[in-house]
Amino acid sequence: MEPVTGPEAEGKVVACLHRLRRLDGQPGEVMQARIVPELHVVPVASVMSKFTEPWCHSEYFIHLKRLFNAIASRHASEVKASALLTGENLGQVSSQTLGNLGAVELAGGLPVLRPLLGLDKSSIVDMARSLGTFDLSTGPEICDVLGPKHPTTVANLEWLERSEDRLGGLQALVDAVWEGHRVVSL
Repeated sequence: MEPVTGPEAEGKVVACLHRLRRLDGQPGEVMQARIVPELHVVPVASVMSKFTEPWCHSEYFIHLKRLFNAIASRHASEVKASALLTGENLGQVSSQTLGNLGAVELAGGLPVLRPLLGLDKSSIVDMARSLGTFDLSTGPEICDVLGPKHPTTVANLEWLERSEDRLGGLQALVDAVWEGHRVVSL
């Protein structure tokens, strides 16, 4: 269990993946064939707590997303994936500003597909409701409990990389957390 989020975050993801895999009709058939029946859970809290230091705290959310992107890219290379798929939406949160998305994408080395990028929040919520995942995914959001009050909205790539290097480098951080990952069978 992640000491920051608790088991609830993982439970939401598992419930949503089960729902998507059980959809009726063609979307369900496509999802059943495309969603691998396992979830890789990577404990990142110990690394993310390092980005709460005053010298890098305002970039916390960008570091979080860069770490996620690099972890996903590592796993993608193991399964021979050619791209990453995210639910990012332009401008909804500080890490999703145009100035930050590029810095996040550079952390992984694979193209990032963002099908929701230009949609407004109400359209995304409507889609989640129609898929039956909205109610499953709602609840207290505690993933940003370590984040700053005033996050950076325009990344400075040199500063981000310097901050990561100060902690041993992004790849070393990825390797450290990947060693603790576990697989949850769906």
